[in-house]
Formats: sequence, structure tokens, C-alpha cells
Amino acid sequence: MCVKDVVIQNQVGLHARPATFFIQKANEYKSSIWVEKEERKVNAKSLLGVLSLGIVGGTSIKIIADGADEKDALDGLVALVESGFTD
Repeated sequence: MCVKDVVIQNQVGLHARPATFFIQKANEYKSSIWVEKEERKVNAKSLLGVLSLGIVGGTSIKIIADGADEKDALDGLVALVESGFTD
């Protein structure tokens, strides 16, 4: 299992379009992937789950990946978040 804390860089946070980009990226990997904000953890491949966290810009989240390609999944999602969802 790989875990990394990352801060959401874009101002609107993980709403609508950025959340869709995040979920599409998560679905590229076979690993199970979760997003954790404070005490709540949701499936990173679920749009409703990710949106339910209400993640705004500047929020610190934890990305957790577990599976065959967990390192690649974590690196890919962290890079997407750090780019401000511009990649």
C-alpha cells in the first residue's frame, strides 16, 4: 500500500471537471484507490464519492493506492493534483 498527502492546488478544488479528470485518471489503474479528507475515506474511482468530500482549493488530502500498480497510480494522481488539473 502506498500513501501520500497532497494539497489541492487549483482554486475550485475537486468539483465537477477536476473531479472528473481525477476519476478518469484513477480508472486507468488496476489498484484500489481511495481519497481521504480528515476522517472520511472514499473510492477515488467514484464521482459521487469524491464530490461528497467537498474538497476545496488549499485542502490537504491523502491518496491511498493498493494493488499491482499502486506506485504508478499514486505518482500519476499526485502529478495531476500538483499540476492544478491542467495536464
